Amino acid sequence: MDYVSALVPPVVMAAFFIALVRVIVKTQGGAAKAKEDAAVDAMTRAHSGQSTSGGASTDAS
Repeated sequence: MDYVSALVPPVVMAAFFIALVRVIVKTQGGAAKAKEDAAVDAMTRAHSGQSTSGGASTDAS
C-alpha cells in the first residue's frame, strides 16, 4: 500500500494542472478579447510615450 500513498500526490497535482490549463485555454479569446487587446495597446502606447519623452534612461544596466 506504500505505492498507492506515493502515487496519489503526483496524480492529484497532475489532475489540477490539467484542469488549470483547460480553464486558461477556454478563457482565451471570447467576448472580452477586444477589450483586453485595447487595454494592452493603451498601456503599450502610454509606456512607449513616457519613455521617449523622458530623455533620461531609467535602466540601471
